[in-house]
Amino acid sequence: MESQKLKKLLIVRLSALGDTIHTIPLAVALKKQYPDLIIDWIVEDKASEFIINNPIINKFYEIPRRKWKNNKNKIANIKDFFSIIKLIRKEQYDAVIDVQQLFKSGLIMGLSGAKRKITLDNGREFSYLFANEIIYTGRKQFDINYHVVKRNMEFAKYLGCKNLDIEFKLPDFTKEINKNLKDIIYNIDRTKKTIVIAPATTWTNKHWISQKWSNVINSLIDKYNIIITASEKEKNITSEILLNTVQKDKIINLTGMTSLADLVYIYNNVDMVISPDSGSTHIAWACQNPYIITLFFATSKNRTAPFGDKYYALSPKIDCAPCMKRKCYNKSNPLLCRNNINSEEIINIVKNVLQ
Repeated sequence: MESQKLKKLLIVRLSALGDTIHTIPLAVALKKQYPDLIIDWIVEDKASEFIINNPIINKFYEIPRRKWKNNKNKIANIKDFFSIIKLIRKEQYDAVIDVQQLFKSGLIMGLSGAKRKITLDNGREFSYLFANEIIYTGRKQFDINYHVVKRNMEFAKYLGCKNLDIEFKLPDFTKEINKNLKDIIYNIDRTKKTIVIAPATTWTNKHWISQKWSNVINSLIDKYNIIITASEKEKNITSEILLNTVQKDKIINLTGMTSLADLVYIYNNVDMVISPDSGSTHIAWACQNPYIITLFFATSKNRTAPFGDKYYALSPKIDCAPCMKRKCYNKSNPLLCRNNINSEEIINIVKNVLQ
């Protein structure tokens, strides 16, 4: 590909936080190969914090999904959408790449006015119909054994990038960090290693059993600083874990106290993060600082787990996992996969790695 002729490129990657983070290495690789390339990004509001002021992104367009969802005036939403498309067309992009490969992302690419509309093969919802260049990988979009970051890097390879190393760039969140949180982290006992337990995520079928989290904390609390993070909406999950925790007073419970910027700060100042397949895991990986233990139940560790020497992924050894379902379809034993990972497995990794 004559990618050196590209001057302006738009990345279409909407959807969740983890999906956005998994696409950042693509942008990094392109910027390294073509330092003068202008890279813009269209993103949904729930993940925009990692694109706003990102040092490798020139401009971003935000899809206000929450606003549109709550707005009963659908005509106004359509007008908003086409006003964004108008701004995109005004930029006259040389190329647009549809990383998401759904109808909505394909439509944006199709309406962008770009000369080159690039996507990967086997996109869903007929998204490939909006492209005029298709990269053939021979793999399904949701191949559970092909890591999503490596799939995203197929774009970088196609566009002539020589260095395909996985590297993340995040915005500088320094000014946005909660001062009280900074004080809490600063005053942690530095004679001990610090572990973050981030037990919650959006799928019930990704959650570990609360008693097992409690067992891990009870075993580690004397030797390590333990921090718990979760959103206010996830308070019931952390409350259930703490119910069976022996030394609650030793735990730093930050439930409902952290923004995404705060999490970046925390993960850059701790030794390990333990979490199910969640936004917390993906943020921790992007920080490139702590060791990470990720628990996979319904989802595939081969597709979304952090990879590298500092990262550990555990999954149940049963035939029905990963099922990729939000709710368990095993009605006779809905906790089968979540019972299959034992607390001792986590505890042993922690002791072997941090000691």
